[in-house]
Amino acid sequence: MKKKIMTRYRTSFGFVAALCFLFGIWLVASLLVQKTVLPSPITVLEKLPLLFSKGMLQHVTASLYRIAIGMGVAVLLGFLLGLLMGSLPRWQSFFSPLIYLTYPIPKMALLPIVMLLGGLGDLSKIIMIVLIVTPQVLVAVRDAVLEIPAHYYDVYRCIGGKKSKLFYKITLPACLPAVFSTSRVSLGTAISILFFTENYGTEYGMGYFIMDAWMRMDYPAMYGGILLLSLLGLILFILLDVLADKTMRWRNH
Repeated sequence: MKKKIMTRYRTSFGFVAALCFLFGIWLVASLLVQKTVLPSPITVLEKLPLLFSKGMLQHVTASLYRIAIGMGVAVLLGFLLGLLMGSLPRWQSFFSPLIYLTYPIPKMALLPIVMLLGGLGDLSKIIMIVLIVTPQVLVAVRDAVLEIPAHYYDVYRCIGGKKSKLFYKITLPACLPAVFSTSRVSLGTAISILFFTENYGTEYGMGYFIMDAWMRMDYPAMYGGILLLSLLGLILFILLDVLADKTMRWRNH
């Protein structure tokens, strides 16, 4: 218990120290540049309450909804397909060439097609996240399943383990680290893709807000939007870590 408290204390201290370091660099840079394009962090933080009074919460909610749905569908789909490819050779022989042929295609080049077919609303933005994140999760899970030593299953059968529980006792625990590791990396990609797609066909979303503030030369609002988008990503990363700790309890032992 004491060790956990110390670990949390060190983590919290590290976050605070990193935040102070970044804000310190920002403050020094704004004092050196002395231009409106780089306001001080104090000015930006002072304006944040005003942004929420003008509807910032709608932009945050819209982006969070798109990221949550897109990441949820992508992780679930990638996990199921990766599990099938790693467990069944026929699925592997069919999907592997398909993945290798389509993965190098820059998915952002498909945005006009996705918008034509899926419309300009939330659906097209969610589809783009799914298209980009799913292959990453799929490949990670497939490799995790293929790397499970065969004798693990033999040992489990020898000690009288039920065949119906092979997945929950061996396969799933072996896949979960790959799922969470890839999800952390893919989350950053999803936020970047969302920022780009929210500049088209929408009036709500952090990407739209930041670019709109930039076009209006409202630089404090622009930096405020960037800060809130970064905070949103940080919160999602922390939630992933908490979920990983709750799901993979054996790592704590």
